[in-house]
Amino acid sequence: MKLTTFLVLYCLGTFLIVPIIAKPLGRVRMPMSTNSHIRPVTIWTCLLNRNYVRPELRDLAYHVADNMASKYPGTTLNYLDCSFPFINGFPLFPHLSHNDGKKIDLSFCYNNSQTGIETNDVPSAIGYGICEEPKANEINTAEDCGRKGFWQYNLLRQIVPQGNKAIFTLNETKTKGLVEFFASEDATGKIFIEPHLVKRLQLNSNKIRFHGCRAVRHDDHLHVQLK
Repeated sequence: MKLTTFLVLYCLGTFLIVPIIAKPLGRVRMPMSTNSHIRPVTIWTCLLNRNYVRPELRDLAYHVADNMASKYPGTTLNYLDCSFPFINGFPLFPHLSHNDGKKIDLSFCYNNSQTGIETNDVPSAIGYGICEEPKANEINTAEDCGRKGFWQYNLLRQIVPQGNKAIFTLNETKTKGLVEFFASEDATGKIFIEPHLVKRLQLNSNKIRFHGCRAVRHDDHLHVQLK
């Protein structure tokens, strides 16, 4: 009975009260289902209130999602962690910087490797941890950071089950298009993506940065933040 009461009160607070309080504090909720061609990878992002952003970032994400759906019909973007609804500076573990409503993580775009058909599904149940590994002739940042003692850089790759990896192939054309759409927007300040993918996808924008070894690897997702 106590558990049921807690769950009911928690859901009421999460879905009805928190959005009302967050709005005057400058945070709005990203959609909990497909809306404007964008959706969460997992409902847990929403249940744990990790899907709040500043209105400008939500508008930016919606705009890019609409552009992607227009250029690549049928495309729905998958977002991952954003920020909590209140208090700038409050950490969103395990992220270093998702603490002000100005950051959002998004999944790459994929094909079903068995059929070759484009898919809106993603290989990881949480969106993180199944990486586009560097090829033999590409820089291996995860290895370099590991040698420097940054053990956390490759942690998610080590603990997230890899069983779905063989089912998905990175859609390089669409993923490049996604990065370029964000890079072309004035509201975008920085984009984090792993260095070997920057070279492989031939990305060229001064908004694309290396996130540093203190973070985690970014060849499983894209990080976008406002100016």
